[in-house]
Order: sequence, then C-alpha cells, then structure tokens
Amino acid sequence: MNQRSFSLVAGIIFVLIAILHLLRIIFGWEAVIAGWAVPHWVSWVAVVIAGYLGYEGLRLSKRAR
Repeated sequence: MNQRSFSLVAGIIFVLIAILHLLRIIFGWEAVIAGWAVPHWVSWVAVVIAGYLGYEGLRLSKRAR
C-alpha cells in the first residue's frame, strides 16, 4: 500500500468516525463502555479531532504521488 492509498483509507475512516459521533450528538444516542455512560461532550471532542484527521488524510491523499 502506497502513501496515497493509506492516506485516503485513513481519511475516509476518520471522516466516518466523525460522522458517527455527530449522529450520536444529534440523535442523543447513549454510549456505555464497561458500565460507564460516556458523556456527550466526549463526542464533541471526537468530532473535532476525527474531523481534522479525516480532512488531513484526504488532503494528503490528493497531494501524495
């Protein structure tokens, strides 16, 4: 797998993660990990971080040769 393919796949995965966290916020879905109810502010942080990583991955896939 070359750098362009890796960046594209990683970018798509991170964008999907950001979208899922955004959907969790919009629809009010609960997330429970080992009995701990994950607060919604964690998803806000995840949207920003995963969205940025997805953007950078897609941007790098266009630039890589």
